[in-house]
Amino acid sequence: MRIKDHWNRLSPSTRQWFIDNPGCVIVPRTLRAAVTAETGEDSGVDAHGETVLSEDDQLFIRSMTREEAPTADRPDSLH
Repeated sequence: MRIKDHWNRLSPSTRQWFIDNPGCVIVPRTLRAAVTAETGEDSGVDAHGETVLSEDDQLFIRSMTREEAPTADRPDSLH
């Protein structure tokens, strides 16, 4: 399973976990279970019940983190 292909199917809290942990290479069991429940696809596990993210997934999550990060240079649309 590729995170990029299922990003919009993930709950806001699951997406936020990935955004808050962009350097994570191994997805904990509890989060893997949430991703499986939300997408209907099992990502496969290691001997500890965790999932190792592919390099493509890691790059995608980092790109989403940059999109979500507040930018000081971004004009405030309320003014």
